[in-house]
Amino acid sequence: MSGDHLPMEQFERNANAALADQTQRAALHSATQLFSQRRRNALARAEGFEDWRNQARAIKDHTLLYLDHYLAEFERNATARGTVVHWAESGEDAARIVIELANKHGIDRAVKSKSMTTEEIGLNKALERAGIGAVETDLGEWIIQLAGEVPFHIVVPAIHKTRAQVGAILHDATGVDANASAADLTASARMALRAEFAAANLGISGANFAIAETGSFLILENEGNARLCTTLPRVHVAIVGIEKMLPAVADLAVFLRLLPRSGTGQDLTTYQSLLTGTKSSANRDGPDEVHVVLLDNGRSHMLDQAVTRQSLACIRCGACLNACPVYQQVGGHAYGSVYPGPIGAVITPQLQDLAKASKLPFASTLCGACRDVCPVKIDIPELLLHLRAEVKQGHPTRPAAAPNRLERMVFSAFAFCMRDARRYVLATRLARLADRYFGALLRRLPPLSRWCRGRTAPRLARRPFRDLWQELR
Repeated sequence: MSGDHLPMEQFERNANAALADQTQRAALHSATQLFSQRRRNALARAEGFEDWRNQARAIKDHTLLYLDHYLAEFERNATARGTVVHWAESGEDAARIVIELANKHGIDRAVKSKSMTTEEIGLNKALERAGIGAVETDLGEWIIQLAGEVPFHIVVPAIHKTRAQVGAILHDATGVDANASAADLTASARMALRAEFAAANLGISGANFAIAETGSFLILENEGNARLCTTLPRVHVAIVGIEKMLPAVADLAVFLRLLPRSGTGQDLTTYQSLLTGTKSSANRDGPDEVHVVLLDNGRSHMLDQAVTRQSLACIRCGACLNACPVYQQVGGHAYGSVYPGPIGAVITPQLQDLAKASKLPFASTLCGACRDVCPVKIDIPELLLHLRAEVKQGHPTRPAAAPNRLERMVFSAFAFCMRDARRYVLATRLARLADRYFGALLRRLPPLSRWCRGRTAPRLARRPFRDLWQELR
């Protein structure tokens, strides 16, 4: 599943390939369960979590409704503090702005902090084509870059890699023993990346939030690499999606409670960098120039309807990925998009051509787990159904094939049993007996064998619910 993006049009093929990779599935299952448990532990310590969710959603709804006002306010206040604000309608526009700035200053080497927005626009490849080297400095992102892959997860890009795989990748990059301890592997990466920080004159970042009131932007992280990217190079460029805007600094309080707990199960990330303009004097830390590229790239179209506008409330915490039964099985690369999982299934078709991404809204069981864990209460199932309807209306598919003889027999038998209570009771008793004595064999024979290729067929309960209900009554 490595390499460039897999074709999102072929999600089913991608998913089947992922299901066959048992090593990847084991690593993914372990990691998603760990982050889900950390989130539950963090929420157990947060008594006001539901109130925070409501407040955050209200702030986001208000900001998105008046986004034009807050974008103009941000530009005005950022410019007053020495930041140069650029507007990019597309990803190509944003990449061109960065390349022009690098060429203007004669820069051919850049360091980058973790940014899904720059992944979205393919900035690394654009810089490479322009002869500008860009090194990812987040450890997970660097591992993925060295492996020639794209991020597997919004928050933890190398979540699918085993320790042995990471060791082999870092051995090739730094010469460290592939079987070294986690501490030694990390130390080797630190030494290699420190040299990149020292040599680079251009730092590139994204932003978790932008503040209209002060023209500031906030970056949250745990490694400290983003802080180095934004202070050591003499030129700093932040590429920020227009939906990251918040009205005031005070609004950060609720989001700083929600994002770390939902994303990594922390009460607060290790570093919070609130950046405002250039350095105030020559002997202070910080860049000589700060540029903010406000990126649209399809976002303004999502503002048109209330149902799609809520997509822009996403704060990229990744909680919906960890909770999603589909993502837990197939992982991120199967989606063929920078944004995988439930949130990717709704924002990718809106940011890109719906026809190209038409498979993604159907990559869901509609169980609602994503909605339940979303810190800003995005109704992802509602969005999935909306996009499915758009796919059907705009891109009608050929009529479904008529059911075959076996399917007709199965449905006829089902209808016969469901029309009478006594038949239903008898049928379920026979089904439990068959599952008890022949279940293992039945799961190896069609049609269950096909189902079980990528799923686990649950065993039937020994006692039916109606018997338990009679006891409870």
